[in-house]
Amino acid sequence: MTSMKEQNEVLYYALIQKHLKEVFPVIYTPTEGEAIADFSRLFRRPTGCFLNIFDQDRIEEDLGRWGNPEDIDLIVVSDGEQILGIGDQGVGGILISVAKLVIYTSCAGIHPARTLPVVLDCGTDNQKFLDDELYLGLRRPRVRGERYDSFVDKFVHAALKRFPKAYLHFEDFGLDNARRILDKYTPKIACFNDDVQGTGCVTLAAVLAALHVTKTKMADLRVVMFGAGSAGTGIADQIRDAIAVESGKSAEEASKQIFCVDKPGLLLKSKSHLLTPAQIPYAFDDAAWSGEGPPPSDLLSVIRDVHPHVLIGTSTQPKAFTESIVREMAAHVDRPIIFPLSNPTRLHEADPQDLATWTDGRALVATGSPFSPVTHNGITKEIAECNNSVAFPGIGLGAILARPRRLPPSLLVAATRALAAQAPVLKDENKGLLPDVVDVREISVGIAKTVIRKAVEEGLAQADGIPDEEGELEEWIREQMWDARYRPLRLVEREQASRHARGEAGAGTVDVRA
Repeated sequence: MTSMKEQNEVLYYALIQKHLKEVFPVIYTPTEGEAIADFSRLFRRPTGCFLNIFDQDRIEEDLGRWGNPEDIDLIVVSDGEQILGIGDQGVGGILISVAKLVIYTSCAGIHPARTLPVVLDCGTDNQKFLDDELYLGLRRPRVRGERYDSFVDKFVHAALKRFPKAYLHFEDFGLDNARRILDKYTPKIACFNDDVQGTGCVTLAAVLAALHVTKTKMADLRVVMFGAGSAGTGIADQIRDAIAVESGKSAEEASKQIFCVDKPGLLLKSKSHLLTPAQIPYAFDDAAWSGEGPPPSDLLSVIRDVHPHVLIGTSTQPKAFTESIVREMAAHVDRPIIFPLSNPTRLHEADPQDLATWTDGRALVATGSPFSPVTHNGITKEIAECNNSVAFPGIGLGAILARPRRLPPSLLVAATRALAAQAPVLKDENKGLLPDVVDVREISVGIAKTVIRKAVEEGLAQADGIPDEEGELEEWIREQMWDARYRPLRLVEREQASRHARGEAGAGTVDVRA
């Protein structure tokens, strides 16, 4: 596939678009994870921009090699510390940036020539690479602290100085840095972290679709989050923001409807010294706990005290949702909403067929990996997959076209509602809680339209010429989506040709349809 991409990009993307579901495991996880792990041994030629933490003075120069200010619409950057569940892959993280951009192009029509993959080489703590003479990155432990923060800051400012219209996507940063970096730049620029926000958006969309079935109001919702790492707190944040937007509550009030359970048990203020900054907003005051007796420490006791409508797993603890836990939950709500999301499949908190059996077919289920439909009492139900790729490409498309100054929670909640509105379960309760990835380009148009509308409504959009009328806006979006088809050739003088046509490194074309 990589060889095809380098020799015939149109054919490469045409193949993906025609067979998206079949090739997705090849262009992304799990196959891409294997390629990343062997990056230094499979290396042929640079596929993006490599920035070295010890050459910070060259950042602007290195970025400048990839085009003029108007050439780049989208930058995906990784420091390679937490890749696809396989951990620190160092400079091989460039391939996750490449893979994400392939998904943006395939699923949302972002022109491949107007994208830039970047890796921030800060060293690696992976001993295998430190001992490998063929490793292409810095063979030294990861640099952290003030020098790391300065490196990220210089990159962000240099990238937006060189490419002022670019939308910035952070990918697979380490647990200690992902949320901290996102929180730092979200109030300042249009940026996104798929590990934190993308997972949260697609999971929230599935929750919203399920609530349509159960008729539960967001203001009354109770959620138990089992696993409060970057994915778990990211999901909690999106649900909290949606509750706040829907009910008019403050974020602090909304967070009290979400009960996070992690290694220390239920997150409590008395254990704040054990909590990450992202977990602290969800820590309960021990003295103010409203359940029976002291705050519970195990998942079953939390379920028994809270009576949640929704149970979400991002714990990577296989079979953690036991029969007793699921039956306890089902005893208190008519349609339990249960999402075992940990990947890969062997780490799922529960099997969908077991959930159907233990709830007598009443559970509304979504998972983190593909599962076949389940049958109970003669009724077959589809199992939705919480695949981020049905969410982040459309959000990115809307951000690129509207060019909002920032990407606040209100835009993400709007995008999530647009995704939830396309859920098959809204028409048939035996269908999935999320649309299938094969329909993702149409889904992306709907999400982008909503993001653009919301950006205009809130005065954040900076792009000119955004149509007011609904049909015209949709047509305007479609016109600017790149399709994998061969264009007619026209002979021009060299000085009239685009940089892309001249074969200059990293060059794009101003016309996004070309």
